[in-house]
Amino acid sequence: MLSRRLLRIKAIKAVYAHFKADSDSLITSEKNLVFSIDKTFDLYHLMLSLIVDICRYAQNRIDLGRQKRLPSPEDLNPNTKFVDNRVIAQIAATQPLFDYLERRSLSWGGSPELIKKLYDALVDSDYYKAYMASDHRSYKEDMKLVESFYLNEVDNNELLEEVLEEQSIFWADDLDFALILVMRTLQGARAAQAELELLPKYKSDDDLDFVKELFRKTLVNYKEYLGYVERFTQNWDVDRIAFMDNLIMVTAMAELLAFPSIPVKVTLDEYIEIAKYYSTPGSSVFINGVLDKIVDALGEEGRIEKTGRGLL
Repeated sequence: MLSRRLLRIKAIKAVYAHFKADSDSLITSEKNLVFSIDKTFDLYHLMLSLIVDICRYAQNRIDLGRQKRLPSPEDLNPNTKFVDNRVIAQIAATQPLFDYLERRSLSWGGSPELIKKLYDALVDSDYYKAYMASDHRSYKEDMKLVESFYLNEVDNNELLEEVLEEQSIFWADDLDFALILVMRTLQGARAAQAELELLPKYKSDDDLDFVKELFRKTLVNYKEYLGYVERFTQNWDVDRIAFMDNLIMVTAMAELLAFPSIPVKVTLDEYIEIAKYYSTPGSSVFINGVLDKIVDALGEEGRIEKTGRGLL
């Protein structure tokens, strides 16, 4: 399921896109936010199916080898350990996965060169060679091979990133999140299962309401909240403060004020971590200092009201 951190990032990006597009429609921007979230969930399904396409490519190579006019002994008696991998078979048998992909018109059919290069990289890897050379066959070994493929061949693959960006601009920064979901799905798999259990889009029914409300509160109160940021950055050249820094701090402030059940520490920790990846070097330290002052000011004004554990 999509984490709250990802949803926070989506909200920040939606606010950023709203301002950069000079949009005057909150409703349209909110629809784009939800669409972006849906696309991340699409990517999770697409990435989970990738190893199946790699396996089918391998099977096709075996079939072509057997059909040669003068097949070699290796062509006639190929090592089928990879194409018989039970984890890949489970994924291939997961009908809800392929129903979803068909419904959303998603596939790797238009990227044969990517499939070939990923297969070649897999076959050339030491972990694949060791897997194929081993006479031992176990579900655990099959799982390790699949996990190694995603961790070694898929992560930070430039060609894959190019293919994804061509398919959707919303996938530019989503691959890491999709891979986390794939790995979580694999970790939940068991040998006795006929198919994998897919993750739900949201952990709870409140998550979609959370990200929509966070987006709205940030956008509607942007000028007011930015005033607090400027109040505690008086010694800084305001023009030199990154726009993304301001967005992160304003969104954090919206969360502090609009969600009484979320502890202050949770909010601060989340946005400081987000700043490490989505703003300038050193921004997290700067944002941490400014948000601490904002929290103190809001507390003195009696504006931060937390319930239950949020009081801590």
